[in-house]
Amino acid sequence: MKFAVVVFPGSNCDKDLLWAVKDLMGAEASFVSHTTTDLSAFDGVLLPGGFSYGDYLRCGAIARFSNVMKEVTRFAEEGKPVFGTCNGFQILTEAGLLPGTLLRNESLNFICKKVALKVVNANTNFTSEYSQDEIIHLPIAHGEGNYYCDEETLAQLKANQQIVFEYKENINGSVANIAGITNEKGNVLGMMPHPERAMESLLGSEDGRLFFASMIKNFGKVTN
Repeated sequence: MKFAVVVFPGSNCDKDLLWAVKDLMGAEASFVSHTTTDLSAFDGVLLPGGFSYGDYLRCGAIARFSNVMKEVTRFAEEGKPVFGTCNGFQILTEAGLLPGTLLRNESLNFICKKVALKVVNANTNFTSEYSQDEIIHLPIAHGEGNYYCDEETLAQLKANQQIVFEYKENINGSVANIAGITNEKGNVLGMMPHPERAMESLLGSEDGRLFFASMIKNFGKVTN
């Protein structure tokens, strides 16, 4: 399986994602510029955290108009896997590939810490290696991670089992403690926590490994 790690101006977690899937999980992966118009050589797309285009207008609002996003949309519509973490999650909601939006944290403070999450749905291609309702620990680092959607959308997310991760403690004000969701088809996932920063015990947690192991197992095979 070959991953494209999209690099936007302002991305700062792109190297972490490449290191996680390539160096630690053994998959093929390479950086792809935000100007790219062809992702046909890849099997999966990863949108990193950071501050795309400086987040000067609104997180992810400018990045959604990048050339590569038309191709990411086509990629998603074909049922291929797309994963966005932190700013990547914000970009996916801005692009309409995931419902809802990310608001300023309820405290109005930037939060950087390791948090406990509940795996609400282990029956996805992104989470199958976890156990249902397993508690895992991943780092967060965001100022706009307060997930919001209206009641109708929340009901649809619950009915379709699109809520994948919930915060054990609602640290940013998110509706229903939501930390990560998929699209209805289940091939696009966005989450504010960073699994790519929890890959080695030296860094405080290895709980991110099973996330990428699930992707590689279910969406393709390890090629290295």
